[in-house]
Amino acid sequence: MKAKWPLLAILSLLVLVLAACAAPAAPAAPAAPAAGEEAAPAEQPAQEIDFVTWYQYDQNNTDPKSDERVGNAYLRKTIPEFNAAFEGKWNWVNQPKAFDKMNAELVAAVQSGGEVPDLFEMGTNWVNLFYQNGTLQDLRGWAEQQPWWKDLDPSAIAACTAPDGALLCIPMSERPHLVYVWKDRFPNGFPRTPEEFMKEAERLKQEGLYAITFFGSTDYDGEGLTRAIWTTIASWGGSLDDGQGNMKLDTPENIAAIEFLREIVQRGYVPEIAFAGKFQEEEAFKDASAASFPTGLFGYRYVNPLTAPDGTQYSKGNEEDMLDAIAAGDVILEPFVAPEGKKPGCGIEVNGFGIPVGAKHPEAAYDYINWLMEDIDRNAEFVLGPGGGFPALLTTRSHELFQQPFYQEAAKALSQSECRPWYGSLMRVAEAQSMVMQTVYRLIKEDPTLDIATELRKTQEEYNAGN
Repeated sequence: MKAKWPLLAILSLLVLVLAACAAPAAPAAPAAPAAGEEAAPAEQPAQEIDFVTWYQYDQNNTDPKSDERVGNAYLRKTIPEFNAAFEGKWNWVNQPKAFDKMNAELVAAVQSGGEVPDLFEMGTNWVNLFYQNGTLQDLRGWAEQQPWWKDLDPSAIAACTAPDGALLCIPMSERPHLVYVWKDRFPNGFPRTPEEFMKEAERLKQEGLYAITFFGSTDYDGEGLTRAIWTTIASWGGSLDDGQGNMKLDTPENIAAIEFLREIVQRGYVPEIAFAGKFQEEEAFKDASAASFPTGLFGYRYVNPLTAPDGTQYSKGNEEDMLDAIAAGDVILEPFVAPEGKKPGCGIEVNGFGIPVGAKHPEAAYDYINWLMEDIDRNAEFVLGPGGGFPALLTTRSHELFQQPFYQEAAKALSQSECRPWYGSLMRVAEAQSMVMQTVYRLIKEDPTLDIATELRKTQEEYNAGN
């Protein structure tokens, strides 16, 4: 054995050399798993990335009586459609947020370096707040390169623009304010001037009815300011700021507007429920005990069921009630009253999307926005869903969905109005909203003996001390 070992070693070395020079053999097939043994998992494709949004709507809320059922249903239908269109790339995950808290929550998250969404559904009433706190990314450079950019209403773009020119949101729909009116309550037409309004209001009072109901409480941090209160101030030619970021309330126009509101409340032309909060003011219009209701264009979704002055019932219990009442001619849409020589005023807000500073996947938000903008049917569906207003894309306004009586009525009323954002140059928007609404409530309801100019001056001085 010892004598044969050198020869065997030489032969083994030759075999190894020849094997090294030969072509590599094909890999052996994996052995089949033994009985009762699991097969090894196949190689997985790249995982989809979660695209996170914050909407005020909840796709998991299937309650047909929910105030937000339209937006809820829209998300429930659309999330799977988006995920199918971007299969293998994005997985849309919506995190519902309370409408009256989501803005402050986003600001806090950005400032603390916390988790923020890739896309934030928003209203432009909060653009100044987001600008002041560095909350949202400037989208102008990206947006101006998109094919739909030149088709956007310039007014909608302006509403999304910060004081320094940054574009903080992509506008989707415009939400102006106007007046819902029971036509039969005003046989001579809805009044055009304060004097005409007072005459009609007294007539209705003698019939046991109210001329108007409105959001008169201080609920939701003064949200009522953005509706009838600002509509009245704007119609009298007033404003809440000096154009330089300071609050300016003590003006002849503002005083006259508040005097009008105080008078209609004190004369009993407004139902007590207007000041009850929790949106109870709507009840007086639903049963036609109040003849008119100034609110946002999209407010029709919440005002149901309805009983017309002649007893006709619109009782599906959803947004179709108001649309049906308008189509039947029982409800008409009108501009607000205004003094002689003034144009009816109103507030306007634009609904759109912002991308927060610190968003993990802004490219997902870009894909989502383009997905909505580049298809007119999809764009129209959004505006009729969570958008709740007129399309910001001009082309979409010609879509068949916007040829119905509701939109025709709204267009007529708005053509006679001059709508502008209530906050002007004010930066501390939430604070200003609450302070002004509390002051107006005190003057027209809580203590109507107070001097209007004095109280307005106190409020503006208190606000401006924080500038």
